[in-house]
Amino acid sequence: MAAFADLNILYLPEKEALQKLVEAAAHLGYSSVAINYVVNYKEKKKEIVKPITPAELFSSLPLVQGKSKPIKILSRLTLVVSDPSDCNILRATSTNIKYYDIFAVFPKNVKLFHVACTTLDVDLVCVEVTEKLPFFIKRPSVNAAIERGVYFELLYVPAIKDSTMRRYTISNAYNLLQICRGKNIVLSSGAEKPIQLRGPYDVANIGWLFGLSGSNGKAAVSTNTRAVLLHGEARKTACGVVYTVKKPQLPEEEEEVDDDDEEEEEDDGDDDDGDGPPLSKKAKTDL
Repeated sequence: MAAFADLNILYLPEKEALQKLVEAAAHLGYSSVAINYVVNYKEKKKEIVKPITPAELFSSLPLVQGKSKPIKILSRLTLVVSDPSDCNILRATSTNIKYYDIFAVFPKNVKLFHVACTTLDVDLVCVEVTEKLPFFIKRPSVNAAIERGVYFELLYVPAIKDSTMRRYTISNAYNLLQICRGKNIVLSSGAEKPIQLRGPYDVANIGWLFGLSGSNGKAAVSTNTRAVLLHGEARKTACGVVYTVKKPQLPEEEEEVDDDDEEEEEDDGDDDDGDGPPLSKKAKTDL
């Protein structure tokens, strides 16, 4: 199984508070975290700031629980879109956009949800969990996102903070899972405090409440998060990322059959004298 990752640790201006969040994630066994910078143009005009670097945050990165390697800190930009013009920033050549590892979009209506799934160059599409979903999720949009390698993010922290939001989270997650059948789902925290974080296996169990199977729940915090990171790398390089898989060896019996076939082909080739094309039936009769 791929390493565990939480792709939504909210950015906090207080450096010490952000450090505690990352340290808590490492202690729980997450190998990677993404610090999430949210830009919402509806609330107020915001500029895209340059994300904080791991060296600026820690002089020595915290070690992952149960492993001897330090945690990997990534940067993520989430754009809350209520109008099509809000998406233009993703197409712009901003000096700071290039520093982000992950692009996510939080659409607020069905039209922008469809645009995010079909055309926007993003890695994640966020699904509302704190209130009733303001639109119906349509199958063509979801299928288009899956084909493009775009993933859907569900947050679990709202479900453990408030009973009302828990109902909305489970209901909205169920509506999405009815269409995607558990494919391309990422479970993240969206945590602002260390106490809100849960371990990877606990998150997988929370996914079961949302309607995910056991295997899909584990994938939502491991292999699927890895796929999002690879998608982001491919987008940044404008090329692609290739997995190399070792080809399994054939059983000895199959190898012997293949060798016999090759020998038969060689014998057939020896029957031809090689002096010219094969004789026709009439020519053979004349002989």
